[in-house]
Amino acid sequence: MDEDCKLEVNSAYISDGYSKEVEIAVRAVHMACLLCQRVQENLLSESSEHVHSKEDDSPVTIADWSVQAIVSWVLSEAYGSNVSIVAEEDVEALSNASAAGLLEAVVRTVNECLADAPRFGLKGPDTDLDAKAVLEAISRCSLAGARGSKFWVLDPVDGTLGFVRGDQYAIALALIEDGEPVLGVLGCPNYPMKKEWLSYQNGYRRILSRLTSSTSESSDRGSVLYARKGGGKAWMQPLLHGENKFVWPNSAREIRVSSIDNPALATFCEPVEKANSSHSFTAGLAHSVGLRNQPLRVYSMVKYAAIARGDAEIYMKFARAGYKEKIWDHAAGVLIIEEAGGVVTDAGGQPLDFSKGEYLEGLDRGIIACAGAKLHETIIGAVDASWNSSSL
Repeated sequence: MDEDCKLEVNSAYISDGYSKEVEIAVRAVHMACLLCQRVQENLLSESSEHVHSKEDDSPVTIADWSVQAIVSWVLSEAYGSNVSIVAEEDVEALSNASAAGLLEAVVRTVNECLADAPRFGLKGPDTDLDAKAVLEAISRCSLAGARGSKFWVLDPVDGTLGFVRGDQYAIALALIEDGEPVLGVLGCPNYPMKKEWLSYQNGYRRILSRLTSSTSESSDRGSVLYARKGGGKAWMQPLLHGENKFVWPNSAREIRVSSIDNPALATFCEPVEKANSSHSFTAGLAHSVGLRNQPLRVYSMVKYAAIARGDAEIYMKFARAGYKEKIWDHAAGVLIIEEAGGVVTDAGGQPLDFSKGEYLEGLDRGIIACAGAKLHETIIGAVDASWNSSSL
């Protein structure tokens, strides 16, 4: 970083520990959000050939690879090329001769984003990155790093299915140290300011016109949430709009979990896709503890953001047999909820273990996140009472 882009730490918003890491991570995620907004707008406005399927049939887009390249490049510039980063995507599909057009689109998207780096207080490259440099940035993120004592973990576009459908998605970046997240950043480009729009039944795309109107509330659509371990606080910044420049702390405000502890008043989140979680089991649990509100089914780690911000109180996920939870799907969100005053454990009440590689090994049945200890104890008790009768 040059002198014009020097990071300025504001101690009112971040304690001494990990202050530089937090600022760099937050700025990188802001850049990634802008990139994703541009790509999503193109996907929604025209038929795109740049949506592909991975081996597990999950979708991947140019945004996934481009965000991974951007974050990898920024972290490498800050900490050296040996920085350890674990991320979801690889370069196999981009390296095939038949994927020349796809790679060209990724390179173009990456360079368009890096050209805006000074706007976010970061120094961009002196010249555009070529295809080789972009592929190197993406491939620098290795799953092998997940067994180190300190590494970054990135989900470049969490909830890609929501992304391609014009709905909710997140960019998730966390720093893991000795098996625990110590820093977490969640970029939520489509997070609406009104809670009820999260559960809009006909899809988020249909209300984009409302969100992009000239009203002050609509112009604040999208946010970046972040926290560091032990700070006891979590923060939310609005995304940049128009030609605004990022000036730390960028109108950050503290967020806290909801104070609701009565299940009858609580809202619970669960994944949209039934393939990833048992809706029937969570519905039974909801009934048994007296949850009356309809479930908030939201793509991606936006569910974690909803709880941290106080828009929902409970997140339950009970994967079907054979499904293994990946660390990048949870690390950033877990820390942000905890620092905002919430509780996240497995269904046995144990902390999630991020020290065993790319998966959350040893997970007891499922994951439970709650706004407070009382609700958490209630859900844990209900799981114990109902589990033997489930088909999971």
